Amino acid sequence: MFDFQKNVNTSLLHKHPYQICSNCVMDTSDPWITFDDSGICNHCNNYFDYLNHSIGSKENCDRELDKLVDYLKKAGKGKDYDCIMGLSGGVDSSYLSWYVVKKLGLRPLIVHVDAGWNSELAVNNIQNLVEKLDIDLHTIVIDWEEMRDLQRSFFRSGIANLDVPQDHAFVASLYSEAAKYGIKDILNGGNMQTESILPESWGYDANDARSLCSIQKRFGTRKLRSYPLYTQWHGLIYYPFLKNMRTHRPLEWLDYSKDKAKSFLMSEMGWRDYGGKHYESTFTKFFQAHYLPEKFGYDKRKAHLASLVVSNQMTREEALEELNSPLYDANELEQDRIYWCKKLGIELDEFYSVMNEAPHFYSDYPNNSKRNDLLRKHVKKAAKLYRYFIKK
Repeated sequence: MFDFQKNVNTSLLHKHPYQICSNCVMDTSDPWITFDDSGICNHCNNYFDYLNHSIGSKENCDRELDKLVDYLKKAGKGKDYDCIMGLSGGVDSSYLSWYVVKKLGLRPLIVHVDAGWNSELAVNNIQNLVEKLDIDLHTIVIDWEEMRDLQRSFFRSGIANLDVPQDHAFVASLYSEAAKYGIKDILNGGNMQTESILPESWGYDANDARSLCSIQKRFGTRKLRSYPLYTQWHGLIYYPFLKNMRTHRPLEWLDYSKDKAKSFLMSEMGWRDYGGKHYESTFTKFFQAHYLPEKFGYDKRKAHLASLVVSNQMTREEALEELNSPLYDANELEQDRIYWCKKLGIELDEFYSVMNEAPHFYSDYPNNSKRNDLLRKHVKKAAKLYRYFIKK
């Protein structure tokens, strides 16, 4: 298991003394973690609260899913598509694509955003799915020079979430494509069964355009002329109200098992596993398996495995055993480090210099965190009034 306590910046980032949850595998590498009297962490208790307030029985889940399908088919009548969804080539979006087409009988427009880091496996998985499901795929290619400069800026900023440039582009592109084709309903592969746990302390909202642009202004060398932006206006007003768009998470209503989904996709769809969550992107693989644990002491496997533990898809002992395996093979790490730096245009000397600097946080740069919280409160009140008068 990666020992975050040996990290040189531990005293800046992590609570002491060390403690690990008695129920899952989250520990004080999350500096904001709390434990109850039984030693169970707040992440587990939040999931238990979710279960208590979820729609519950299989019958209720089936009923909600049927209602969604009926609504989408009526909304899509006479149109080319019933809905839109993103496809990364990962297990969740791949399984959802199959389920939506073959089980629900819907006609989704599939969108893939190419940020320049697709692994060969990701490309093959996407091609196999599109061909076997006979669905339309629109690939949005992000300008590579802008993406590279932006990712380099985030690396130089020293913050934890280096995946913001990719994640922000994915969201902005998907909504833009939906608006372009007049599609109001977005299907998302997110689900509480396999990703309920992800500490807020380990990153920051990828949708904050002000944060993204401020880091690019500080460290970048290019203006973002074609890079897609998802602003407060888009997220709080334009898409939800003026375009009346809604996001749905169908996997929430299924008895969704990560291992069963993988086995099915491999046997029926020619899908191949990447060996780690979000490792379909070579950038993300190196960021999660090396940058985060080495610079911050954050091992994201803990959150991914803890999510499977609390949803009874894995035992705590199995998760701990998996965490004992190394994050990287030494030879592979060196190859990936050289490739990663070369592709980003970073000299190895600069790479090591940034890695040795003290970590920074999103709050060290201009952002919309406080403004977003305030606006969400006002928008929530306005939404109630809006829906009241619309119904009336």
